[in-house]
Amino acid sequence: MAELGSPRALERRLRPFNIAPDGAKGSIGTLAFYGPGLVIEVPTAVETINQLMASVDDDETAWPVLARICRELGWKMMDPESGRTFM
Repeated sequence: MAELGSPRALERRLRPFNIAPDGAKGSIGTLAFYGPGLVIEVPTAVETINQLMASVDDDETAWPVLARICRELGWKMMDPESGRTFM
């Protein structure tokens, strides 16, 4: 898997998509980034992040943002339930 960067670097990369942490501490070992219709969790116990977990709260709002992130940053998403990938 390609390196996505440190938690701080990811914050800088996701801000243009209106996605950022709210300053609160999340679950132990994770940092939550909130965006339009979605929450992205990143591990904080590692220096370099290789994968993120996105939870979609509002399909109509979140999917266009996630598709734009993949397109502009060259990332790939995978649905763990179906195994389908999105680029």
